[in-house]
Amino acid sequence: MEELVKAARIAFASEYSFVIKAQNFHWNVEGMFFEPLHNLFGKIYEEVYDSIDTFAEQIRAMGAYTPASFERFSMLSQVADENEILDSKQMVMELLADNEKMVKMLQVLFEISETNKQFGFSDFVASRLDAHKKHGWMLRATLK
Repeated sequence: MEELVKAARIAFASEYSFVIKAQNFHWNVEGMFFEPLHNLFGKIYEEVYDSIDTFAEQIRAMGAYTPASFERFSMLSQVADENEILDSKQMVMELLADNEKMVKMLQVLFEISETNKQFGFSDFVASRLDAHKKHGWMLRATLK
């Protein structure tokens, strides 16, 4: 169970960091494709943000504490901060790369959850995995 809690905390911190990055891009995108990218980044960050509270509650239901500070998120997250204002194509490419990290992380988390017979949590993780696969499809399609 300890391995599951550790992986869940890392995925949770990474998910929160992903939200912040998508929101950053939503706020700061510019250029000819401002409106569709602004809307795409907005849809992504809103969908992911809507899962954050449930994710935290799932970790608490396992009897563990949820990381809840920017310092702790920074220590655990596999999604790096973006401190520069990128051009719109770079924003899409970076968010796609981070989304692919999330997919891989969630796949591992799902396997660990299944091994630990935490099937309710596995269902939640599977739903997050499906959501990130959809985000990936939308971001890849945008780059074509």
